[in-house]
Amino acid sequence: MAVSRINEAGLNVNQYGNRNLTINGAMQVSQRGTVTGITGSGYGGPDRCAIVCQNSGTYTLSQAADAPSGSGFDKSLDIACTSSDTYGTAADVTHLRLSSLEAQDCMKFEHGTSSAKKLTVQFWVKCSYADTFGLAFVNHDSQKSNVQKFTIDSADTWQYVTLTYNGDTAAGFNNDATLGLSLDLFLGGGSDYTGGSATLNNWDTRSNNQSTYVSSTSTKFGTSTSHTFNLTGLQLEVGDTATDFEHRTYGDELARCQRYYYQHSDTGNATRLLPGSAISYSSTFIMLSVQFPVHMRGTPSLVETTGTNYLRYFHTNASTNFNGFGAVQEASVVGANVYNSSSISGLTAGNVGWVRMVDALYRLGFDAEL
Repeated sequence: MAVSRINEAGLNVNQYGNRNLTINGAMQVSQRGTVTGITGSGYGGPDRCAIVCQNSGTYTLSQAADAPSGSGFDKSLDIACTSSDTYGTAADVTHLRLSSLEAQDCMKFEHGTSSAKKLTVQFWVKCSYADTFGLAFVNHDSQKSNVQKFTIDSADTWQYVTLTYNGDTAAGFNNDATLGLSLDLFLGGGSDYTGGSATLNNWDTRSNNQSTYVSSTSTKFGTSTSHTFNLTGLQLEVGDTATDFEHRTYGDELARCQRYYYQHSDTGNATRLLPGSAISYSSTFIMLSVQFPVHMRGTPSLVETTGTNYLRYFHTNASTNFNGFGAVQEASVVGANVYNSSSISGLTAGNVGWVRMVDALYRLGFDAEL
């Protein structure tokens, strides 16, 4: 017989869904696939996870078929250092942005009031070396943070982590679709991020808390190309209790991810896939209309991988190869028109045709990430 548990938010955690405030915590969805050569900020591997690095090496993000046995997970975020650095200056840093929440989705925390709720996070983690890491919750509206530490005791061994963060009675969130709360896991940093004495599990200005993000004895992830890091089973919930992980269907997680990033062309290796129907606006202007499967968070930017003759346009009993679209016109949260008006010719104005991929490396996506 199941035993009901009541968490701090007053919910029977065995009965209520939508407890997990993170998206893609089981790392099932990976629209972008493996992304290599990251030296700044970038997404890759499982959706909604990003890496932020400054003068701290080069990284690859991928989705790995690696997870703790018997946990109910079979995928994880995999981070690998492919070019090392010494963290030689104070501001050098490497951290993972595990989750980003819209400010309007943080209103239920009641932060900024005397009723401010605690927040509990859980995840499974594995690293190629034993070390202590800092996980900072950052309120981007108030520019405050709260940091706690956890230790991986054994190299290359999956370990379960749960941490409960105090609520902030002094500062809350704006009710809008901009970045409200992020979960930032620090893998290494220069002197700006180490050696501080700020109180853990305490909301303070980011500048005051920053010096506690990285342990003073940290191995620093970016110092060796032998370093790897995996994470899965990420769940954030209101209250002081880490409840059973809320598994969602793949389709549910995909739709949630597509609010922030939508890849219109397939991530597989097959060619001849159809981005869609297009129109010849003029003899040198082709336009493709894309409708998004869900409303995106905001007007997205175009993400495109192009190359010589990556696409082919079939029209008026003929075909014309071109490299990509390269520009967006009249984008909104529900769709966008993409076009090429600079490297194509021989079209007949007003004719309609269709576009297919010629090269499997072609990608067409739309980014509305926080």
